[in-house]
Amino acid sequence: MDSHQRDLARGFNWLGGATIIAKIVDFATVLAVLGFLTKQQVGVGSLVVSIGMVIESLDGLGTSEALVQARAVSRLQLDTLFWFVVGAAAVVAGLTMLVAPGIEAIYGAAGITTYFLAIAVKQPLVGAALIPLAIMNRDLQYERIAVVHLCATLAAASTRLGLAVWGAGAWALVGGYSASGLYILVGACLASPFLPRPRFEMRAIRPLLRFGWRAASSNIFEQVFKNVDYLLVGWFYGASQLAVYRVAFDVAMEPAMAVGTLVNRTALPVLARVSGVPELLAQSLQWSWQRIAILVAPLMVGLILVAGPLTSLLHDNHGNSYAAAALPLKILATAALLRIASQVLYPVLMGSGRPGTAARLSATTLLLLSVGILAAGFSVSARHGLVAVSAVWLGVYPLVLAWGMCYLRRHWHIQARDLIRPFIAPLIGVAAMVSGVEATGLLIVAHEPATRIGIVLVATMMTYAGLFLHARLRSHHAA
Repeated sequence: MDSHQRDLARGFNWLGGATIIAKIVDFATVLAVLGFLTKQQVGVGSLVVSIGMVIESLDGLGTSEALVQARAVSRLQLDTLFWFVVGAAAVVAGLTMLVAPGIEAIYGAAGITTYFLAIAVKQPLVGAALIPLAIMNRDLQYERIAVVHLCATLAAASTRLGLAVWGAGAWALVGGYSASGLYILVGACLASPFLPRPRFEMRAIRPLLRFGWRAASSNIFEQVFKNVDYLLVGWFYGASQLAVYRVAFDVAMEPAMAVGTLVNRTALPVLARVSGVPELLAQSLQWSWQRIAILVAPLMVGLILVAGPLTSLLHDNHGNSYAAAALPLKILATAALLRIASQVLYPVLMGSGRPGTAARLSATTLLLLSVGILAAGFSVSARHGLVAVSAVWLGVYPLVLAWGMCYLRRHWHIQARDLIRPFIAPLIGVAAMVSGVEATGLLIVAHEPATRIGIVLVATMMTYAGLFLHARLRSHHAA
């Protein structure tokens, strides 16, 4: 088990560190961009990017996961798969431009069609980067993957901010998102050079495609799931309300989604290797869950504590406040704690050769979320609509986690107490953190938002330091 724990630890350390840095930069630039755009522009840009993320999930058709879990891969398969993926991405790009006018008609946003040209251009770039990235992931080259994604994030954030300062409006969000495809391709080719040979043999990749079709359906459901709220909020309440919702969602959920991506990238190749030994799978799962709780719990609780002061400081370029995002942010931060706990189920299912089950879980979760948001959209006015949509997120994940616990107990004989144990130390840590913040608030009357934010920031950093120290001491004691 030691070698698998070392692989997981190395992946979490490298990808986790890169993810945290990237998200801090991303978060800071998004907040900076808000001051240069109107709420309408933020809403339009967010809508286009959300649709773009769903479109991007079609790239590769699940073959990246197929490459990672395959026992052996030949050079002929890699060459053929490269041309297949790039060709499919070009088709997706063409279809994107065909459906763009229909999307504009549905949302009634004049001129939105032109933004989808940038979305279409990104697809072949992402497709061309798939093979180099999959090779690095398969070989557990976490260090290189971390550097590639960190550099791409920094470059995309700079592009976004530069366009906003230049006065590009919604193009700042769309352009930054689309440019990331080019940056990832360049980074992947530098980190893991792959020159495809001019040959194509369909039968060579059929086994990978069979797995990939099922994995792709899970990925598509996951991306639709990640963006369905944006699509429906924009439809029901308009672009300006979507801008407010985006602020709440980005601040609360983006860190959780980043950790979820980290979990999938790090845990999938390791869990695929130990999936035949239930004891090793259970130990790897518990280790992953504990690291997730340490990474996410203090941050989410900190966001709940500063939701009001933070959103009161944010304004668009007309001086309109984003303070209405405070309550949705608190609800979404709570939901994020449950969401990230459920993310581990997907690499378990993929790594153990059950992509169909992963797809069904994604589809069911998407259905629950969509039905809930539709019910909120038709029954709740715009004044309280964002709070209702946020509450739907909070209601979905207890059901997902309950199913996951039943599945793990039935198929892997992992008991609920074994799954709860990794969360004990983080829960104690955040309880001490909240107590400390409230006690400090009684001693220091903080009327200024910046003062409250500073107190919570210090408490959050102290909690992280304590949890990481506790984890290191336990690791040394176990050794």
